Amino acid sequence: MAERENRRGGGNRRDREESNPEFADRLVAINRVSKTVKGGKRFGFAALVVVGDQKGRVGFGKGKAKEVPEAIRKATEQAKRKMMRVPLREGRTLHHDIEGRHGAGKVVMRTAPQGTGIIAGGPMRAVFEMLGVQDVVAKSIGSQNPYNMIRATLDGLGKETSPRMVAQRRGKKVGDILGHKEDAPAAEPAEA
Repeated sequence: MAERENRRGGGNRRDREESNPEFADRLVAINRVSKTVKGGKRFGFAALVVVGDQKGRVGFGKGKAKEVPEAIRKATEQAKRKMMRVPLREGRTLHHDIEGRHGAGKVVMRTAPQGTGIIAGGPMRAVFEMLGVQDVVAKSIGSQNPYNMIRATLDGLGKETSPRMVAQRRGKKVGDILGHKEDAPAAEPAEA
């Protein structure tokens, strides 16, 4: 059976994905759901997983199955398919403050100086860790549902723009966007 799958090329794809450990994943939530049937109850599991390469790419997925490991595997595969790239400043923080919304969930994310760390709650922390952000201050306002929080976080991160992207859109140089520090007027010393 395995030989036949390899000849068709069906069984080889999964082996290739598993042997490539470029992505880290984090299980955010697992939910047990039950369905009442004639003979009793049937239990199923829903998993929410965040996957990232810790270098600016992140995605999330959800999977449902009768067993926990199968639900996690499905969620991880979906997350790998739905990855997005986010520009980071110096590879450690956001370029600017952003807000994200999804349903009743609203999140506020702020850039932070080096050494701050990730100040964020549960599901948002998982997204930032998988993204590779080292310094950020974030707050979730509204829905505490992990699905809504992750979607709101990714909505905000999708709005993130780097100076290079802004310069390209406006047809200018990156230095014109950022403003040169020597052009700024020097602050006069306060007299005591």
